[in-house]
Amino acid sequence: MAQLWGGRFTKETDQLVYQFNQSLGFDKRLFEQDIRGSLAHAGMLAAQGIITGEERDEIMEGLEGILKDVSDGKLKLEGEYEDIHSFVEANLTERIGDAGKKLHTGRSRNDQVALDMRLYIRDEIDETKDLLADLLRAIYEICDQNRETYMPGFTHLQKAQPVTLAHHFGAYFEMFKRDLERLSSIRDRMNLCPLGSGALAGTTYPLDRAYTAELLGFDGPCENSMDGVSDRDYVLEYLNSLAVTMMHLSRLSEEFIIWNSNEYRFVELDDTYATGSSIMPQKKNPDIAELIRGKTGRVYGALMSLLTTMKGLPLAYDKDMQEDKELTFDAIDTTKGCIQLMKGMIETSSFRKDRMEESAKHGFTNATDAADYLVRKGMPFRDAHGVIGRIVLRCLDEGLKLDDLPLTEWQKESSLFDGDIYDAISMKTCVDRRTTKGAPGAIDQELANAKAYLDQLKED
Repeated sequence: MAQLWGGRFTKETDQLVYQFNQSLGFDKRLFEQDIRGSLAHAGMLAAQGIITGEERDEIMEGLEGILKDVSDGKLKLEGEYEDIHSFVEANLTERIGDAGKKLHTGRSRNDQVALDMRLYIRDEIDETKDLLADLLRAIYEICDQNRETYMPGFTHLQKAQPVTLAHHFGAYFEMFKRDLERLSSIRDRMNLCPLGSGALAGTTYPLDRAYTAELLGFDGPCENSMDGVSDRDYVLEYLNSLAVTMMHLSRLSEEFIIWNSNEYRFVELDDTYATGSSIMPQKKNPDIAELIRGKTGRVYGALMSLLTTMKGLPLAYDKDMQEDKELTFDAIDTTKGCIQLMKGMIETSSFRKDRMEESAKHGFTNATDAADYLVRKGMPFRDAHGVIGRIVLRCLDEGLKLDDLPLTEWQKESSLFDGDIYDAISMKTCVDRRTTKGAPGAIDQELANAKAYLDQLKED
């Protein structure tokens, strides 16, 4: 098939070279964005008198017909076309004749693909934000239902201090909230239109780039034509954001994997989000959580691959940039799928409140509060630390929790201990006394802020 650039060439492209060079197999995903960009370009060309109103109408009708036929399955995105741009232009010209050949006036495939990719990433950012908002709502519901579900908080994967499940999940609410806000920032920064940059140096046609940008919902045109065609920072920023989101999903997956283990049994995964063993009938495996954890590396790889591709490219456009698509598409699909799966896993899981609280007690998570009890009675903290350390050691030797230790044993270490020690080290007291902003005892305010944030998302 003749190429869009074939006039200067006298030989057919080697078939292996053609297959290596063509991109329709993956950039067909940009089909809808390519049509949108072409519709706007045609409208601008007519407004500037570069094509006639009649030619514009023919082009627009032809483009909309192609869009409908592809959507309806009547026209397949396949064939001997080099890329999606060639596919659209060839089919348009076949349908409307010479008017279709005028669509590319004042435009290069360089600024065309830059536009398509911006439109696509912008659309995907909006979809990813919606998915993250849904995940945040699922996390909020867990928090709201578990304000008094006591559990151990950890440092170094060792039981440390008592918290609530609401407070624990509240940390993930903040993580995914940052992910959503990061996407908003990227969208604002990337929302400039490269169309009209030409191959690299603009064009001699009197294009109205601001009008094209307005038609496509951009804040304005890119300031520099060379940057317009060669910039992929927005793709890198989006991939970086996806990588961070996957890191957060992976951390939460790890929690579910640990909590689902026989040793913890904090959570019971729903049958729909777990699998069994082909040989061990008793097994219920957290495969979905493990796969989310595993696929995180896949998204990291996409980011590192594109960074490596872009690091040595001179201005302006280079064919290397064609490599931005497949890995980006895969990273987007992977992350969006993982967000949806995590939401489903959260919503269907059952949390063992009794196991969580018992684990917190057996882990001496109230030891710090026992030391604080002595401090409030006048003992220096460092001395109180030593006293409680010896008491913990005694409990370990005897297989007791601090709550089970008789008062006489407490008083062997310090006469400051009285009967109120048991209330002072109860899980409820330990949590409720921590009322500084962001602490588990301030969960009501934390969740009120979270609810207000989610309500604002709905309005936006």
